[in-house]
Amino acid sequence: MDGARRPVALGRAPSDRVVTTAPRVLHVAQTAEYGVGRYVDLLLRDQQQRGWPVAFAGPTLDADVEQHRWTATRQPGPGTVGETRALARIVREVQPDVVHLHSSKPGLAGRLLLRGRQPTIFQPHAWSFFAVTGAPRLATTAWERVGARWARVIVCGSEAERAAGEAAGIRARWEVVPNSVDVERFSPADRDEARRALGLPPGERIVVCAARLAVSQKGQDVLLAAWPAVTAAVPEARLVLVGDGPDRDALQRAASARVDFAGEQADTAPWFRAADVVVQPSRYETLSLSVLEALACGRPVVATDAIGMKEAVGDAGEVVPLDDGPALAHALVARLRDPASAADEGARGRARVVARYSLAAWGDRLADLTLAAARS
Repeated sequence: MDGARRPVALGRAPSDRVVTTAPRVLHVAQTAEYGVGRYVDLLLRDQQQRGWPVAFAGPTLDADVEQHRWTATRQPGPGTVGETRALARIVREVQPDVVHLHSSKPGLAGRLLLRGRQPTIFQPHAWSFFAVTGAPRLATTAWERVGARWARVIVCGSEAERAAGEAAGIRARWEVVPNSVDVERFSPADRDEARRALGLPPGERIVVCAARLAVSQKGQDVLLAAWPAVTAAVPEARLVLVGDGPDRDALQRAASARVDFAGEQADTAPWFRAADVVVQPSRYETLSLSVLEALACGRPVVATDAIGMKEAVGDAGEVVPLDDGPALAHALVARLRDPASAADEGARGRARVVARYSLAAWGDRLADLTLAAARS
């Protein structure tokens, strides 16, 4: 060998690609947990039910689908080169008609690898530049502007996410496909029964926050700082944090009285059903699946004004300013003190999700976009 770098063979050349009505799709994700994991799982199942030969690259999924182990860290760094090479091997093996990249690390590795030579769909699941500030934010935003040219389409989960991309100077073929929820699985049920099944104390006012324990995005630090004001006004209030993550230890140290850590749960529906109010204090999102799931269970939601929250919540709760602990506490107290009004909000939320966030419409729209990408 002469030491010269050879181009990576990425499967069939575009002129050799024969696409039928059942394209072979490779979905790539860095995590199988939380919102992204649930989203990818739903999409894989939907496309598999359509008879499509789908495959997944990422951590092990609890799903009966062709899987290829791909390990990647959340942040870019020296390991990105090895991650990209590993993904190249998977692409060669799978020979996909379309590669669908979910969130920032797959979006980085996949677009650097493919560079538009195969049909590629990129889905941010919250823009990468939301997570950083200063020079890293400038660099990340610049990358997203470059990377956009290597995707046939960028799919956003909310109008607000698309608008944020445009405001950052990203030029792309945009499609907004709102995140959706299984309204049969996430449905209202008796609150007391749900609490008994979970072993929660009777006679208390339960607030549930279900999210990855990562304060830079999910904002549980603000919620915990506000919680003493809630218990001062409603002494029987109890906060339950559902989920796990890198900041669990720090959050447990910061927690005051009447705060429980339930850990990671395979099914969050029982926790939403047990709640009087669901709270989501995020600093950035796209269109929160947890919020949609809580609304589908008929529970009112208090959320911060992260991207997509106003679209999701509407008149089924309250959206307060980012990082505003007093406003968060006030909104929670108002609903804990007035359960009848909170129940009305919950009923409106259920109706809102059923009308606007149907899984069938969501799957059909993504299928149409994938077919169009495969044939382009």
